[in-house]
Amino acid sequence: MVILKSKENLLFLLLGCFFIANAVIAEFIGVKIFSVEASLGIEPLNLSFFGSSNLSFNMTAGVLLWPVVFIMTDIINEYYGPKGVRLLSYIGVGLISYAFVIVYASIHLTAADFWVMKPTATGTLNMNEAYNGIFGQGLWIIVGSITAFLVGQLIDVNVFHRIKRITGEKNLWLRATGSTLISQLIDSFVVLFIAFYIGGNWTIAQVLAIGSIGYLYKFIVAVLLTPLLYVIHSIIDAFLGKETAQRLLTEAARDNNDKRIV
Repeated sequence: MVILKSKENLLFLLLGCFFIANAVIAEFIGVKIFSVEASLGIEPLNLSFFGSSNLSFNMTAGVLLWPVVFIMTDIINEYYGPKGVRLLSYIGVGLISYAFVIVYASIHLTAADFWVMKPTATGTLNMNEAYNGIFGQGLWIIVGSITAFLVGQLIDVNVFHRIKRITGEKNLWLRATGSTLISQLIDSFVVLFIAFYIGGNWTIAQVLAIGSIGYLYKFIVAVLLTPLLYVIHSIIDAFLGKETAQRLLTEAARDNNDKRIV
């Protein structure tokens, strides 16, 4: 195939597939809530924000992959510019929506009798109820999650290149980590506001409190993962070659300065 003969096209394909796969998987594993402290074997921190006390790092399992998604956003942004990130973000939203539609349809299929009841060590598990409970996320949670993802991506794109315009090619850590921290700040509160304030009965104070805990976790992870950006950057430069890599960086910066981009 001609498209695979070009290293820059092959790289975009690989980065895009990994980006979208992580975004879709993160949406589905996000139904599990886990304790960060218990997973690390430490005592709950019991923080207080906006009138809510005894708050701990009880996170959705999706946080395992969302930092990866935002790192991939910055890498794609660096080499392929805003157009590349926006294209993959729109495709990602479309595929996540498609996946939820298919899952919704599967929930309404009539289960086979022999599959429904499964013996376990403690009794009997209703597989159909378990399946529906895990995959049957509420509509407002789905809308909130997809909206937060898209808004976060578009903000990340703009902040990344605004910082790059000021600092030039240097300080990759600043534009990548800075754009991630700002975009995830918005992402953390948008999803809760739509899912549990508009679609539920949470107060604004609850949204701010739980969102603050989520953002604090994302902030720490984003800072810790910053060195990984340089590792990936070096691997890509070695794969593309210095000349091709520099051309892509220059074109990505030029695309950002093109006023026709919306």
